[in-house]
Amino acid sequence: MDLQQTNSYKKVASYEANPGEVKKVVLLYSGGLDTSVMLKWIQDEYQCEVIALTIDLGQPADDLEAVKQKALNLGAVKAYVLDAKDEFANNYIAKGILSNASYQGDYYMATCIGRPLLAKLAVEVAHKEGADAIAHGCTGKGNDQVRIEAGVLTLDPKMKILAPVREWQMGRDEEIAYAAKHNIPVPHTIDKPYSYDENMWGLSCEGGEIEDPEQTIPLEKALALCKTPEKAADEGVELTLSFEQGLPTALNGKNMKMSEMIAELNNVGAEHAIGITVHIEDRVVGLKIRDLYEAPAAAMIITAHKNLEKLVMTRDQAETKSFMDSKWAYLCYGAKWYDPTMDAINAFAAQCNKKVVGNVTLRLYKGNITVVKLDSPYSLFNANLATFMKNDLFNQNASPGFVELWSLPQKTVAQVALEAQKHLNS
Repeated sequence: MDLQQTNSYKKVASYEANPGEVKKVVLLYSGGLDTSVMLKWIQDEYQCEVIALTIDLGQPADDLEAVKQKALNLGAVKAYVLDAKDEFANNYIAKGILSNASYQGDYYMATCIGRPLLAKLAVEVAHKEGADAIAHGCTGKGNDQVRIEAGVLTLDPKMKILAPVREWQMGRDEEIAYAAKHNIPVPHTIDKPYSYDENMWGLSCEGGEIEDPEQTIPLEKALALCKTPEKAADEGVELTLSFEQGLPTALNGKNMKMSEMIAELNNVGAEHAIGITVHIEDRVVGLKIRDLYEAPAAAMIITAHKNLEKLVMTRDQAETKSFMDSKWAYLCYGAKWYDPTMDAINAFAAQCNKKVVGNVTLRLYKGNITVVKLDSPYSLFNANLATFMKNDLFNQNASPGFVELWSLPQKTVAQVALEAQKHLNS
């Protein structure tokens, strides 16, 4: 069946493109089901030229040259493939590492962190090509429409935006049928109706049983990167990450640029089922949803980084940092990458991480990460103070006086309440 614009969707935002008012569109093109279908659909419905833009953020499973050729085969007048791996790692993921990027648990935010860069590069290509609109494959129920559109409109308030999935309002089964009718090759089937989004920092999977919390997710069928814990290596492995000012610089003593290290950690972690998360979360648009995430490198780096921070930070600094990390995650998840608050938190995180220097050894085994040992020249651990062996550095004679003063407020409250109760009972 053909997809036509439905009368139920009404465009109310001034930036939404309408047929007849755009001549050239830059489509953020992944080569998957949605963007492949819409590449043809935009040409037919909007009677305009489409430029496909595929951005290499280190997607481990994609043959990007094949994706480019597929776009041209489907009618794109031009197809870009941009290598943005290092920019993504050094300017985007790095900020996430310094703030221990995780949202509502163990979602390491690969999709969230990547969207501002996609928006930036799409605007740059649109300006270069003289395009008057940018199109994406996000749905009307998801977060990514907010992230991409907010980014585009921040960088170019005059740019028009197309979101075909919002317009045609159809399900995945209908898209698969449309693709079959128009000879559009897609990897989806009714039996495996999952939608994947991936970059070097992680992979997200939704659709099918994943969406319903009352159903068990068939991991062997759904996982695209990692082995299941049952199929993971029977022997664990240890590796050491070295950090400078909060960022990983070496793996097992070998200096590596971050994008290369992340790729290597993904390979190792996938073999040991590291970074698999079935996650319940709150979307920006108000929905409660369940997703499946795979993020081996992110899980290892964030775990190591958090523990190294604990070693070198004071109690008050660590408490404040924890709150700011949570705020960073909510801002990034909520499409506020360009909000001034984000800039302030990034500056705070960079300052806190100046002494996050040292080595962390991790053990990986069947989905589990264990911090084996860590060291830092800025470690606040002092064996002569912390040990329970007899020593002269910690004056235990001072402890009772400390306890007396420390407990004074709560002791006072309790005594006042007791006296008040006596008065009421008399």
